[in-house]
Amino acid sequence: MTAGGHFIFALASAIFVKKLELSAELAQGNWWHIIIGGIGGILTCLLPDIDHPKSFFCQRLNWLSIPIAKVFGHRVITHSFLAIVGCSIFFSSDLLSRIIIRIPVDFVHAMVVGYISHVVADMLTPAGIPLLWPYRRRFCMPTLNPTKYPKWERIFCVLVLVCAVLYPFDILISNKLWVTDFIQNIWKLACNNFI
Repeated sequence: MTAGGHFIFALASAIFVKKLELSAELAQGNWWHIIIGGIGGILTCLLPDIDHPKSFFCQRLNWLSIPIAKVFGHRVITHSFLAIVGCSIFFSSDLLSRIIIRIPVDFVHAMVVGYISHVVADMLTPAGIPLLWPYRRRFCMPTLNPTKYPKWERIFCVLVLVCAVLYPFDILISNKLWVTDFIQNIWKLACNNFI
């Protein structure tokens, strides 16, 4: 998926997560924290592509990204569940607040959502991702094929964004689908343990 597609998909994900109230911090969080943290301008929604030589981060942090790309390759460790957990721990750790400033919890949760949105979006392509790395099997739901249909990716992401914006606040999917209860429980467990 392209950077533009990731950006739009991350914005839609941040809006959905706020409306679905996956955590108390996100439900009561500041809209600007959630949107800016989720898309992060280019913070977390493009961070998994630090292993790609032409990515935004690789061009600016090549001292870090080139070794990652050489050791692991593209769409390997940075697109795995292990990286999501590592990112969650790093963003919520005291180390980050010592380097920069104290970051609000809703902003941290939104940054994790931005990272996860990138991984999910890449799972929608035929190449898939090694979600359970170091297990090499790639997981994919090939909905998008950016090489054959580049415009469809942007249209799909804009449609997801429109659905996120139009989704009403007072209707929780969990009232209708047990799957969302399961996702909410996993999110709460992860937030309590890592964030």
